[in-house]
Amino acid sequence: MAWTSRTYEACFGAAVRAMERGWVPDAVVRTGIRSLLRGRLESCAGDAESEQANLMEFVRELRSMPVAVKTEKANEQHYEVPTEYFLHCLGPHLKYSCCLYPRGNETLQEAEEAMLELYCERAQLADGQDVLELGCGWGSLCLFLAAKYPNSRVTAISNSKTQKEFIDAKAKERDLPNLRVLTQDMAVYGESGESPGLFDCIMSVEMFEHMKNYGELLRRVSQWMKPAGLLFIHIFTHRKYAYHYVVENEDDWMTKHFFEGGTMPSDDLLLYFQEDIQILDHWRVNGKHYSKTLEAWLAEMDKKKEKCFPIISQTYGKEQETVWWTRWRVFYMACSELFKYNDGEEW
Repeated sequence: MAWTSRTYEACFGAAVRAMERGWVPDAVVRTGIRSLLRGRLESCAGDAESEQANLMEFVRELRSMPVAVKTEKANEQHYEVPTEYFLHCLGPHLKYSCCLYPRGNETLQEAEEAMLELYCERAQLADGQDVLELGCGWGSLCLFLAAKYPNSRVTAISNSKTQKEFIDAKAKERDLPNLRVLTQDMAVYGESGESPGLFDCIMSVEMFEHMKNYGELLRRVSQWMKPAGLLFIHIFTHRKYAYHYVVENEDDWMTKHFFEGGTMPSDDLLLYFQEDIQILDHWRVNGKHYSKTLEAWLAEMDKKKEKCFPIISQTYGKEQETVWWTRWRVFYMACSELFKYNDGEEW
């Protein structure tokens, strides 16, 4: 059995090296990704009793962990590439998260705006509120909110000084004086009682997947909410399995290069962390919306290769330019295949 395991590792490593040199067609890469996804589901599957026991053990483990782990590595993996690269690949709102395709044939901009509008509806936002966004990326949501609700006061927290500078410049360009951006690390912010203020609504879009101790995180966040305040969380999940992203084998490619220290929550995971904040509503969005989003980013990257490839080369060096060009393409493909697996009903 040990020999078989070593052989698998060697063969998989060789296949990855061939893929990263651009020698493997996309169709073959996608087939391999779907095979790995099947393996992931098989490794998680059990009878009802064992699956629930595993989930409860996962909950207990999260409670014993820091709020987040390996945050510097995760930031390096995603944001080592300069903003200019994402300006070419993402939509005009720079929404680096799932977009919404109600008809199925929306442009990327329309899909960005459809999801942003859905957030506003489900978060019950109204003009004149104090709103906080946790983990704001390049400002897709906070800039949208500041423009849509001119009498609201919007605060956004980012752990990136360059992203703060980018958002501040956009806010000035668009004459949005009602937006402020704070540079803080959410892994530790609030640990000693720090507070950005009190808010009618706190919003988070795809940040909780980078966190671990949800109980402690939600305790801190609850102290920033007004008495009738609401917390709105957009989080990607698996419909029933929760697991960590850790590097154990050669086939942990995604973790190694893009999501180290991350979490795949189960759809019900946050229900087990309601000591300080009670869940009032719970929605699901089919994974095919995220798959369409990722395919749109991949199409933009390929279409603008003449602009994107030099950025990749400058960032990672000429010797690694082909490897990292391929890695970014495969990252989009891998995430797309994950979210459309089983017709979008798994993740």
